[in-house]
Amino acid sequence: MKIALMPNLTREEALTVTFGICSSLDKLGADYCFLPEYRDDFALTKAAFLPEDEALGGCDAVIAIGGDGSIIHAAKTAVNYRKPILGVNAGRLAFMAGLEDNELHLLSRLIEGDYTLDRRLMLKASIMKGNEIISTDYCVNDCLVTNEEKQRMSEIDVSLGGSCFNSYLCDGVLVATPTGSTAYSLSAGGPIVDPELESILMTPICPHSLVGRSLVFRPNAVLEVSSAENVTLCLSADGAQPQKIEPGCRAEIAAAEFTADFIRIKSENFIDILYRKLAQRR
Repeated sequence: MKIALMPNLTREEALTVTFGICSSLDKLGADYCFLPEYRDDFALTKAAFLPEDEALGGCDAVIAIGGDGSIIHAAKTAVNYRKPILGVNAGRLAFMAGLEDNELHLLSRLIEGDYTLDRRLMLKASIMKGNEIISTDYCVNDCLVTNEEKQRMSEIDVSLGGSCFNSYLCDGVLVATPTGSTAYSLSAGGPIVDPELESILMTPICPHSLVGRSLVFRPNAVLEVSSAENVTLCLSADGAQPQKIEPGCRAEIAAAEFTADFIRIKSENFIDILYRKLAQRR
């Protein structure tokens, strides 16, 4: 089996955890590689150092080391090559991690094929001007639409299937997947949704209203978000660099045509993970 390793070395523990993974893969007889920018850090390992298209195009699975942000960033890269991904926690909560740093002995199950694939719905967010696509991005967790001037509220229209159902005077609108329901969406007051229930969540951020509930839509819903004030908005997918939604344009958000496939080695279910990860925050 060939493994592509994608660590986030800005995490304090990631370097040590990654060396531990390399050692485990050596014992299991697995081939592994890094992108060339990691050569100095892991020159003493048995890894190959390959450009992205060779590393991810030629591997059987991707292992991401870090927190949720690191794992999600790696997953967005892995889906471009239709590769499954295993997250190893070197951060704090890491909902998306399939293994903790003290569970590296379980990598033997990965090599033996003793795992399941957790297929997670992703969102496709396109900035549109009429029928023209200006830009497109994908997300595992959520898409955030805010005013370009972050310090002020904005009136934001949200439409479903071309029909506007509400205008929100708010700091922004968050459209999330069930995977993202335990991330920013949870902090914004959104519901926790079992990721096996494919759906699209929409939550207004700090609405200036007596009623500002989250809404849950069917997985084939198409949401359109635009300014009701003819001002510039910004769209950020999974915290990436915001893209401008100029006046006269809109964000069109729907389920992506592919899923993010996460490797699950342990038998924990969603409730087990939810309780274990959030119990410390009660």
